Amino acid sequence: MKNMKNMNKLSLLLIMAGAFVITTSSFTKAKTIKTVKTNASAFVIPQDDQASAKYPNGARIYQEKCFACHQVTGLGIPGAFPPLKGSDYLLADKKRAVQQVLNGSNHEITVNGAKYAIPMPPQVDNYQDAVDVINYVLNAWGNKGGTISVDEVKDIKIIR
Repeated sequence: MKNMKNMNKLSLLLIMAGAFVITTSSFTKAKTIKTVKTNASAFVIPQDDQASAKYPNGARIYQEKCFACHQVTGLGIPGAFPPLKGSDYLLADKKRAVQQVLNGSNHEITVNGAKYAIPMPPQVDNYQDAVDVINYVLNAWGNKGGTISVDEVKDIKIIR
């Protein structure tokens, strides 16, 4: 049993390393990118990403926490990390999306007909950051997901 847990951790680590390589090459192949500077840092986003202008904190969090798995394009990595662009799972339940960003998820999910079983760890530790990144994702890459507010998610218990 212990060897199986170690194998799962090793598999996840290898997938993450592959995701980083793919993401890095996606950035270098992008035709137009821009650098956005915030008080805390600078990050690179596609030039045509209008959601980043509307949700700059969410874009920053996505860049720092999410893009290695879900990619700069929001398309994820087939078989490993689900897409966020055009995701029926994401767009079906905004509150669930906030809950997963806050608390992670260890459940298999089905996104656009494909199953994904790799756990997602918690990404942020407060409601505002969770809402900001989800609002960014709901409106990036052509998604028309609307928004969610902190008031709508205050009843989610943050588990640590």
